[in-house]
Amino acid sequence: MKPSQPLPPAGQAEVRIVAATPEVARMIAEALRSRFAATEQRSYPAGGEGATRLHLTVDTTHTAEPPRSWLVTSRSSGSDRIQADEI
Repeated sequence: MKPSQPLPPAGQAEVRIVAATPEVARMIAEALRSRFAATEQRSYPAGGEGATRLHLTVDTTHTAEPPRSWLVTSRSSGSDRIQADEI
């Protein structure tokens, strides 16, 4: 049987999520991202009543990066410069 669309590269999966609300679709996408490296999701309407369809590519050969704490993500990069009005 011939696929109607080209297959993704080995180790990757194209995931389609259809949900009644955007919030539910995003929750499922986040759960996948917590386990696997993934591309940014693409969102499309899925019929009436606010349904949403999300597409993302999951890389099963790489696990997701561990979540960083708010302290790490809020630290200055060192390249921050003092602005003229802060002197």
